[in-house]
Amino acid sequence: MSDIIKDGNTFIVKPRQDVIASMANEFRSDLHDLVKESPAMIVIDLKDVEMVDSVGIGVLIATHNSMTRAGGEVKVINTSNEIYNLLNTMRLNRHFKIETA
Repeated sequence: MSDIIKDGNTFIVKPRQDVIASMANEFRSDLHDLVKESPAMIVIDLKDVEMVDSVGIGVLIATHNSMTRAGGEVKVINTSNEIYNLLNTMRLNRHFKIETA
């Protein structure tokens, strides 16, 4: 489950747990529903997240792809240094903005 805040034409999504396979379907569904509302941006706030696995990364990439097709953007904020380094190593910083806490 994630907290979702609407701020103008931006949604801020705050997962309350690690973004891993066991929660990915619900997280994917939440993000998919938000993409349907055609926001300008979805901000994924990873402040309370300690781990992102390959399935979680897949959800981030799928959300980015859907938002790009819809003319919007994805931004990932408040990552731990470990998650930031992982996402940059995978070169995801070339597709969407990633910021550390």
